[in-house]
Amino acid sequence: MSYLLNCIYVLLVIVALPWLLYQSITKGKYREGFATKFLGRVPRRDSQGTCVWLHAVSVGEVNLLATLLREIRSRHPDWQCVISTTTMTGMALAKKKYSDLMVFYCPLDFSWAVKAALRRIRPDVLVLAELELWPNLIRSARADGAKVAVVNGRLSEHSFRGYNRIRSLVGTLLRQIDLIAAQDETYAERFRQLGAVDDSVEVTGSMKYDGAQTDRNNPATVELAQLAGFQPDDVVMLAGSTQDPEEALALQAYRELSVDWPALRLVLVPRHPDRFDSVARMLEEQGVDWQRRTKLSPGDSQNTDARVLLVDVVGELGAWWGTAKIAYVGGSMGSRGGQNMIEPAAYGAAVSFGPNTKNFRDIVAAMLADDAALVVADGRELTDFVRRCLEDPDYAQSLGQRAQSLVKRQLGATERTVELLSALLARTPETG
Repeated sequence: MSYLLNCIYVLLVIVALPWLLYQSITKGKYREGFATKFLGRVPRRDSQGTCVWLHAVSVGEVNLLATLLREIRSRHPDWQCVISTTTMTGMALAKKKYSDLMVFYCPLDFSWAVKAALRRIRPDVLVLAELELWPNLIRSARADGAKVAVVNGRLSEHSFRGYNRIRSLVGTLLRQIDLIAAQDETYAERFRQLGAVDDSVEVTGSMKYDGAQTDRNNPATVELAQLAGFQPDDVVMLAGSTQDPEEALALQAYRELSVDWPALRLVLVPRHPDRFDSVARMLEEQGVDWQRRTKLSPGDSQNTDARVLLVDVVGELGAWWGTAKIAYVGGSMGSRGGQNMIEPAAYGAAVSFGPNTKNFRDIVAAMLADDAALVVADGRELTDFVRRCLEDPDYAQSLGQRAQSLVKRQLGATERTVELLSALLARTPETG
């Protein structure tokens, strides 16, 4: 099986090579970590204690690990945690957030690469955030005596239908996973239907709620608000994790409404760093007073002059949400499927997002059921939503309070997950 998979992977790399080269030359992607990805030359772990290898694909999963690591350190300070990621942005964020830990690119699923990486890391458990079914990695980990766990497990309806077409293969792989900690019963049942062992599937809730900050006066948010020169009377509208054309739609709403509401300020946080410059060009062409986050200087009174701020750094969005009274969560007007709306909800912002939120169906359903967010279908509806929040502050406040209450009721998934990981590592070969 490993030989067949290796051949398939090689063919896929050959087919994708022109696109990979184009992305590398034009956007700087895929240049880093060649030896790690293709040969498994990850850093070598020298200690002999219990090791937890945590794999987070990109920025979202990297952020998710923060609460999990905090809980592990609290309960098991003797465990050594190492982190792998797949994307360049995920690597940059992981190195920044977890500078005290071993961070590396996850090897591609070639058998020789994952085996080499496992020999260097020697994990006791391989923890996959949300769902990463790489056959050679999972099989090799099990062959080396490591447990395998999926945490914050999610299986969208689209993914479920796709996996169901190759159910026999997926089922064989799922049965090699010792623990699947699913976000809810719907996801758990999908894992079971695909062939996961019943006893391995547990419902823990979503750790994404646990990672959300609810205090607007936290140090990171306060520092950023001061850096941007926000005043107590300012009404900050933040459009975060945006994609084209969502920044333009948010800017359109701002330009239309700021005439009558001069206290309105706009913060734009594009999802991908390679779009920072294109959004900057748009702002320049529109002739608005704007500023880059990277140009802000502590104590500079000129920071208050620009009413539009472009956040052109990675990893700060969570804290910036705390400055917002009105929020639009991006990636939801196009085909991406939305982005995480829990963070602005936790701060009590009046939350809106577009109609395409398939990647967060469970969270969206809960928020809409509690009347804790509003779906805006296009730019006009976004403008109307912001206008209503400005005209009726009580409406915006009530919407935000319901959102924050929802988040607070969901807390505790991380604690349950670490309890399950502790029990998993406590198992002996005789007890399973």
